[in-house]
Amino acid sequence: MVVQQYRDGGGARAARLLAVAGVIAVAAGCVGADGGSGGSTGGGGSHGSGQRAVAAERPLDTLDRAADVLAEAGGAEARTSMETAAGGTRVTIRGQGVYDFRTQTGRLKVVLPTDAAGADDHRPITELLAPGALYMKNRGAGVPDDKWVRIDTTALKDGNLLTGGVTDPMAAAELLRDAGDVTYVGKSELAGVTVHHYRGVADLGRAARAASPQSRGALSAAAKGFSRDAVPFDAYLDDAGRLRKVRHRFTFATEGQEAAEVTVVSTLLLYGFGAPVAVKLPDEDDIYTGEIRQG
Repeated sequence: MVVQQYRDGGGARAARLLAVAGVIAVAAGCVGADGGSGGSTGGGGSHGSGQRAVAAERPLDTLDRAADVLAEAGGAEARTSMETAAGGTRVTIRGQGVYDFRTQTGRLKVVLPTDAAGADDHRPITELLAPGALYMKNRGAGVPDDKWVRIDTTALKDGNLLTGGVTDPMAAAELLRDAGDVTYVGKSELAGVTVHHYRGVADLGRAARAASPQSRGALSAAAKGFSRDAVPFDAYLDDAGRLRKVRHRFTFATEGQEAAEVTVVSTLLLYGFGAPVAVKLPDEDDIYTGEIRQG
């Protein structure tokens, strides 16, 4: 098992807080949510004349181009899930929305478990994703209802791979660049669409260097924030080379007397390619600049 650990230990502490209290730890940059199955997700979109014989190509070549193919496809609908396991406790967070791979902007609604914040009912968190930034509304913890929280993802120790309870869809695809130990597992079906399953190990440092300029800052932060760069993954691409599903497994060790491994499984499902995506980022007056409580 690949063991990752934030260099200052802050991420491990945040993951434990999440597992106990189910709150999104903005300052420390670690959040959990689940890798759900893709069976209920719609297929969406025809392959068109640009279809590639994906299985016949070298696996590494196919994965290296995954982010570029998505950028060509434009918008898509997305479902996300992330599961954190720590100390025998599992916390699952789910998200759903749309993402434009050309502009690397998206809008997702993130739902915490019913008891994650110590309450039976709480509102979903709205997240806006943009290059280098994450905006969150209904963040709670002292943030006014009508205000957004803005986070510089290039300053996060995980580069927003985990912080928002959602792995940024473009970052998830960019992580596949220059991966290691890549093998072609075989052909299968996902929500009525034929997909090709690849398995490998992403390298945060290499992926950051090969990433697009918009993604490079956040991935470089993640490469510096984790003590080990290796992230095992399973990726599923359709015949046109479009990423349909990817599951990353982040594992790192806590510190202190109760040291234990914490595993975060992040899954992204993409469908409905060609979906219109309109994301308006908040005005400066709508962004909260006060203190954010972590509990």
